[in-house]
Amino acid sequence: MQLLSVSSKVGLLTERFIFVPSADQVSKSNIGRFMNKYGISNWQQLVDKANSNIEWYWDAVNEDLGIEWFKKYDKTYDSREGIPWTKWFLNGKCNIVVNAIDRHAKKQPDKVAYIFADEQGSRKITYHELYEQVSRLADALVTAGVKKGDVIAIYLPMIPEAFYAIFACSKIGAVHTTIFSGFSTHALHSRLVDSKARLLITTDTARRRGKDIDLASQWQKAVQCTNVSRIVTVSGNYRDLVKNAGRAKTEWMDSEDPLFILYTSGTTGHPKGTLQVHGGFTIVAAQQAAYLIDMKPEDVLFWYADIGWITGQVWVVYGSPIIGGTALVYNDAIDYPTTDAWCRMIEDHKVSIFGAAPTAIRLSMKNNIQTNRYDFQSLRVLAATGEPINFKAWSWYLENVGKGRCPLINLSGGTEIGGAILSALPVMPLNPCTVGCPVPGFDADVFDDAGNRVTQGYLVIKKPWPSMTRGLFDGHNRFLDTYWSKYKDVWYHGDLVLINSDGLWYMQGRADDVIKVAGHRIGTAEVEAAAASHPAVTEAIAVGRPDELKGEAIVMFIVVKDGYKADSILVDEIVAQVEESIGRFARPQEVKIVSELPKTRTGKLVRRLVKAKITGGNIADQDLSTVENPWSLESI
Repeated sequence: MQLLSVSSKVGLLTERFIFVPSADQVSKSNIGRFMNKYGISNWQQLVDKANSNIEWYWDAVNEDLGIEWFKKYDKTYDSREGIPWTKWFLNGKCNIVVNAIDRHAKKQPDKVAYIFADEQGSRKITYHELYEQVSRLADALVTAGVKKGDVIAIYLPMIPEAFYAIFACSKIGAVHTTIFSGFSTHALHSRLVDSKARLLITTDTARRRGKDIDLASQWQKAVQCTNVSRIVTVSGNYRDLVKNAGRAKTEWMDSEDPLFILYTSGTTGHPKGTLQVHGGFTIVAAQQAAYLIDMKPEDVLFWYADIGWITGQVWVVYGSPIIGGTALVYNDAIDYPTTDAWCRMIEDHKVSIFGAAPTAIRLSMKNNIQTNRYDFQSLRVLAATGEPINFKAWSWYLENVGKGRCPLINLSGGTEIGGAILSALPVMPLNPCTVGCPVPGFDADVFDDAGNRVTQGYLVIKKPWPSMTRGLFDGHNRFLDTYWSKYKDVWYHGDLVLINSDGLWYMQGRADDVIKVAGHRIGTAEVEAAAASHPAVTEAIAVGRPDELKGEAIVMFIVVKDGYKADSILVDEIVAQVEESIGRFARPQEVKIVSELPKTRTGKLVRRLVKAKITGGNIADQDLSTVENPWSLESI
């Protein structure tokens, strides 16, 4: 397979490092401390040692981060049933709530666990109050007949009760499935059916951008013809349910007992239900919070990520409290009530670690946020994930928010992974847009179609890891066919990656996002990055349209920044920009300027809908449940 890399003219690749961590940043980081503890001199050696001996590494992580067990495991992992069905921390007895809440409620009860904010203000929840609220709700659920292994669906905005519900389920051994509160009736219904949820915890209304949103009309229809036999509403019977409740004890769970079901965003069609377990997810959430974003007990994390997505579950719900830190949770749009609302929250709450999706970063650029009004002195780490980030957004984020002194931890993974596969590390030098290197303990590599190791090709994982999904809810065969059939006993992730001459890894889009023009295979991410390097371009989608002569022709849809004239001159400039950056063969046949592009509710651009629209597909047949702005297709 030959894929064309984006040239340095686009700014994705450069032979010198743009950011180099200071000696102080390296030595004081959690991962630097871990390396020093085990006599590891640099990040390359760490990755090699961890991925060549995963048993040693995950044992070391467990010990280094002080994970507490009711009964420690007998064996780190066992793949005798096959690599896809690997079991972790065998015979270990644990509960993720012990590590996330119980131990902190005893040792630091007055420490703030969460700050819940909205347009009205903010409310702080200590570890003691978190323990009390969770224990009472857990007891009420047991009294209501909920048993270990029962699936509880949570359809709530980012309010305290959503977190209480998640932890209460985990505490008593029920399995939570969080469903994004922006989902429609159909999307909610399909997840309730697929997960076989017995109870739904929800509310009647949510508030966003100053308006009340009717959730009741969604869930009242969605629960019909499902296994849901009881509904608890925060705005209704929730208070009565917990009013006279006792304090439930934290159940002993086997390491492999189910923790939660989480559905992928569904951008590729029918959503896939993934399953996480107590033992593996506890250790990976702790690892990714401690070693990737360098979270410490004194940190305040503000990662704008919903509980319905894996980012929210790994870092906000579980990672932050396992570390014993504080997480700021904002229940509204990040640019409301003012476009710089997130800036004010960083300063007001002294946020030290800030995470955002590239879409949110580009939105801030488009809104021309005057970051020079803020010093962001409390910030020490930036994070980004959710989609590839372009050069302009990466640079703006580093310089304007991180003030050039904060490492930008850009990472990439997936719901099925239970976290990140690739990530920048706090101890490594960085170049624009890099996703750093394989996360230690995730033995990532790059293969071509024949399974040969290459520097540009398909992202794979060659060994099991603790938070790998335990199959898929809709079938054994789909799980094996999707992830394990391309290469024997190797996880195929579907991403295209490049290991550059600077030694760093870069995302190049999805394998199914490749356009074939006159024999040339071009990743859509490359074309989009080239177009986005034009100063007028905010966002871009490139898709292939059937062409009798070339096989496929490139068609682009562009969103232009305010202040630029959207005319034929600009279109010609963008076409020239792509041609100059990649080559004449990549010249777009057509460039259309639109006011907005279709996105999921996590901010990912949805190319499949654009492609379906321009190739004559029936949009009515497409899954629109995760699309935040389906009306955007009218201008495509």
